[in-house]
Amino acid sequence: MSLARFKLDGRTALVTGSSAGIGQAILRGLAEAGATAIVNGRDKDKVAKAAADLRVAGLKAHEAVFDVTDAAATRTAVERIEREVGPIDILVNNAGIQRRTPLEDFPEETWREVIATNLDSVFYVSKAVARHMITRKRGAIINICSVMSELARPTVVPYTASKGGVKMLTKGMAIDWGRHGIRVNGIGPGYFKTELNAALVADAKFSGWIEGRTPLGRWGNLDELVGAAVFLASDAASFVTGHILYVDGGMTS
Repeated sequence: MSLARFKLDGRTALVTGSSAGIGQAILRGLAEAGATAIVNGRDKDKVAKAAADLRVAGLKAHEAVFDVTDAAATRTAVERIEREVGPIDILVNNAGIQRRTPLEDFPEETWREVIATNLDSVFYVSKAVARHMITRKRGAIINICSVMSELARPTVVPYTASKGGVKMLTKGMAIDWGRHGIRVNGIGPGYFKTELNAALVADAKFSGWIEGRTPLGRWGNLDELVGAAVFLASDAASFVTGHILYVDGGMTS
């Protein structure tokens, strides 16, 4: 098979929550594979900096500042992107948050915040983008799941529930939209070194648990997620849909 099937030239990729962390790494990887990048987030300054960094690297980038938990704002933003930038060929639903509290003490408003950000937003953004993909009879959607789509740990039950929901939403989207030529898959990251995980990485006890629980014996590095995203977004995965690809060093095994 020609490696040209992994190329994303001429395509436009929107990655939610891509001004930092996993989303930023994935969007940069898609851009390096040839896609025009659309940086999303709620913080205008962070989005502007992330887009500027891509342009400095010689990559094509645009900014899309909107709150993915706001369905109306999401629809408006997607319409603007389609009109001013071009068709969204690739969507990666990455935006997410984590809150840690014992379940019996978990505030209802925080539960709603986690579910809205991690699960509701996937429905809102995918629906807005898919309406256009359906008319074009093509498109690739990648939802960022988690090892917590399969496993559970104390104090993060709402996160686990939300990521389990994303897993099944991914499968449902694949079933509903496959007839329109839209492929929907998920990536389930394990434990990766990110800014948000810095305290956990520095915690010798927790890091020891991660290294002992993960067959490859270490934390993941962000660039190790890029290959999975490029594959699922590209023609190399033209007959892959409804699949969750775990990039977790073997943890779910």
